[in-house]
Amino acid sequence: MPRSPALAMTPSRLTTLATLGLLGMTAAWGSTFFMIKDVVERMPVADFLAVRFLIAAAAMFALFPRQVARLGRGGLARGLALGTIYGGGQLLQTWGLALISPSVSGFATGMYVVLTPILATLCLGQRLPRSTWLAVVLATAGLAVLALNGVAIDLGVWITLASALLYALHIVLLGQWTRAADALGLTAVQMLAIALVSLLATLPHGGPAAPPDLAAWGAVLYMALVAGAAAMLVQTWAQAHLSATRAAIVMTTEPVFAALFAVTLGSDVFTPRMLVGGLLVLGAMYLVELAPRRGAAAAA
Repeated sequence: MPRSPALAMTPSRLTTLATLGLLGMTAAWGSTFFMIKDVVERMPVADFLAVRFLIAAAAMFALFPRQVARLGRGGLARGLALGTIYGGGQLLQTWGLALISPSVSGFATGMYVVLTPILATLCLGQRLPRSTWLAVVLATAGLAVLALNGVAIDLGVWITLASALLYALHIVLLGQWTRAADALGLTAVQMLAIALVSLLATLPHGGPAAPPDLAAWGAVLYMALVAGAAAMLVQTWAQAHLSATRAAIVMTTEPVFAALFAVTLGSDVFTPRMLVGGLLVLGAMYLVELAPRRGAAAAA
């Protein structure tokens, strides 16, 4: 039975839904910075990531085995490649976070917003409009205002910048390879690859140790199921409907959400810097999301 026109999803509605999905995903990510900082002070970084993504992979494979089987060899290979890249980024980001403050980590990680259009241009030959490059500049400025209050470029920052490069590569390749119909299976395979990368990193000290207490277990479960599997599923589906650079700019709201959670939970106080930085990031989102639509509506 054909769908009625009222229920059909137009490209514009799909784009809006994808953007809202990415915002929800970055909110989940933003809620984890201080949580991760606490957990990795009490267990090794690789062990934390291995347990987190083993749980996420087990949940995805238990729920969606048929969707994984439908991927075929090509889909499985792409999922493993994407997960390996993302897993390397997770290891580097979490190692870096153990050496620097969450705010500086948020800024250095968010530099994927600059690296993504550069990689898309170099690797795919994409030509981006000036408004998109302006949005990249605004988002970067917003990240700097939000996160930085004087920073030394030490080892932790360099490690985190390397993770940002891997995240940018993941965003570009995911935008090229994902289809909405494959989102469930591709997400499950990515979770498995991330878990395997993390497990390999634990081998020098004999394999992963369990979280040390109930609080750590609660944090790991939240980050495995909500900020891990569910967030990756949303990103994989959303990037079937958004360009890589557009997705990266939307995802720079992560430190905005991190600041909101920090203020709400009482671990930080609201400052004018948060307001200015947040407005700059929202301005970048306006340039890539709302301004083109208003222009098209005016032309129509």
